[in-house]
Amino acid sequence: MVETGAPLIPAALADFLGAPTPVAWVDAAADPDALPLMLVDHANCEKKAASTALAMLFRYEEHDQLTERLSRLAREELRHFEQVRRHMRLRGIGWRRVPASRYASGLADVVRGAEPGRLIDRLIVGAFIEARSCERFALITPRLDDELGRFYAGLLASEARHFEHYLELARGFADADLDARIDQIRAVENRLATEPDTELRFHSGPPKA
Repeated sequence: MVETGAPLIPAALADFLGAPTPVAWVDAAADPDALPLMLVDHANCEKKAASTALAMLFRYEEHDQLTERLSRLAREELRHFEQVRRHMRLRGIGWRRVPASRYASGLADVVRGAEPGRLIDRLIVGAFIEARSCERFALITPRLDDELGRFYAGLLASEARHFEHYLELARGFADADLDARIDQIRAVENRLATEPDTELRFHSGPPKA
């Protein structure tokens, strides 16, 4: 178990998220019986993050800084997807279809339909997904075996500033009070991440009792 030297959640990341992940989620996610499910879902999350970055790269290809950042993010997310799959193979965990939690669909529902609001909201949502992922990397690291704990500690170090990259890009397109929009989306994200959920996933709320 990785009990010493466990990664701390960066203060800026915790402040941005607002509501912390409930202990009940950490207890459920760190249960050894849940490990196959959590690794499969995490692999899906990394793959989806890369897919989202690539989709935005194609949709907004006229914006040089945006596409350069998204290209780098997509490459990194795909590399992490490959690393999660490697840990699955080492543990004899096969691939299976795991439906996503309500988290992603709930955040997608808040994205506005018209530009530039749609782009801004997608970037803000991306920031929250990245920040919540990193918070949970830090929370589960001390509860895992040494090899997997080191892997998640490394992911936190690698991805801890991704949310800031998304926010920086969003500020470049905002023509109004971005902080007010961030607060609105934060309220939705916090509810999705903390209220009891019917399914345990990497971005779900805690399981219902």
